[in-house]
Amino acid sequence: MNGAPHFLRGAILSLALAALPPWAAAQSTAKAVFAGGCFWCVEADFDKVPGVLSTTSGYIGGKVANPTYEQVTTKTTGHAEAVEIVFDPARVSYEQLLEHFWRSIDPTTKDRQFCDSGSPYRTVIFALDAAQLKAAQASLAALDKSKPFAEPIVTQVALAGQFYAAEDYHQDYYKKNPVRYQYYRTTCGRDARLKQLWGKAP
Repeated sequence: MNGAPHFLRGAILSLALAALPPWAAAQSTAKAVFAGGCFWCVEADFDKVPGVLSTTSGYIGGKVANPTYEQVTTKTTGHAEAVEIVFDPARVSYEQLLEHFWRSIDPTTKDRQFCDSGSPYRTVIFALDAAQLKAAQASLAALDKSKPFAEPIVTQVALAGQFYAAEDYHQDYYKKNPVRYQYYRTTCGRDARLKQLWGKAP
């Protein structure tokens, strides 16, 4: 393009950029959705990850639109407590988030995480597209081969449906109510069980 007139260089560049597939364009942010038991704890764990820009507690995987916390806790709507994560792919990859997710949960318990029981506390990787689904399935397969514990992994991988943000009082709960949050996390045995499974707390 060095010999082309200035206006032609601009036109050629515009055409070249327009021909790029969407995934080839620079991506400043991306999203991930993980269900790992109590969303207060999942939020707190992922907020510590460099490259994570924001976290939102919410509900996903159910059959009721705009569910409330009270509805979800009846264990009849089908929703799981989950966290939607906005991250910078230039600083942290989806695969790295998957690695962090595994080590922040107990993947060996069905419909339960630590002291919380029932389907809202199941562990699920909710993939937002085909690429995330493939990465999540590969991550699950790799962990199944290398896991440091004997129990089978029951965490699910599924394509995400509609994510509904939880009520305001649930957002950043660990920041708004640090004493209550820490008491809950400790008495629930989350970190003790994680250390037992993985060899160290997250």
